[in-house]
Amino acid sequence: MNSLTIDSINKSVSVMSKKILLVEDDPSLAFVIADNLRIKGYDVTLCTDGEAGESSFLKNSFNLCIFDVMLPKMDGFTLARNVRSRDQKIPILFLTAKAMMEDKLEGFQTGADDYITKPFSLDELFCRIEVFLRRSHEQVKDDLTQLPLGNYIFDYTNLRLRQNATEKTLTQKEADVLKLLYDNRDRVLKREEILKSVWGDDDYFMGRSMDVFISKLRKYLRDDTSVQIVNYHGVGFRLECP
Repeated sequence: MNSLTIDSINKSVSVMSKKILLVEDDPSLAFVIADNLRIKGYDVTLCTDGEAGESSFLKNSFNLCIFDVMLPKMDGFTLARNVRSRDQKIPILFLTAKAMMEDKLEGFQTGADDYITKPFSLDELFCRIEVFLRRSHEQVKDDLTQLPLGNYIFDYTNLRLRQNATEKTLTQKEADVLKLLYDNRDRVLKREEILKSVWGDDDYFMGRSMDVFISKLRKYLRDDTSVQIVNYHGVGFRLECP
């Protein structure tokens, strides 16, 4: 058996282990998404309203959530908040027709990791899913994952920010942004660099969502004044820490 065949089998086994919770009330779209994800080898649980989605989440273990916003019984924002209150790590992707900036910002405020506006291509959806699943399961084995940040210890691998006896669990995207700032703390990191590295795009909407994540990180780090995320207006950000 050649290496290509072995790699293909390993990739298939890896994908088959990934469980996705899809909550979408449009029957046609739900069928298309779920069917194509299953063809790719993902284990998909489909729910058609927010309450059913929450119930399924509580009863099962998932690797990623995909939520519509305009759902019956419980809207997607509320569902995401409830999920995030129980699991800070699981990636949450919004799939919605809402394109207003206020809606996108509310989505990110709930703890969502990404936001795709309908209509969209299945290829784009699949690419984003693969990125989130890869990031959320990458394991770095050396001690460099325990990063000192003033009085904090930033555990990137396990998405934790610790200060003495207190601990904050980060979302994957919060951890990605903080790690990027940490790795480049000797210079001003340009806005477009952060956007392309973490979001894969540097458009206006993604820029606004990045600002939301920066604000959250500043809040998490506010108990140590020696750690600052400095804004260089119109240019980018720099992480300053001892």
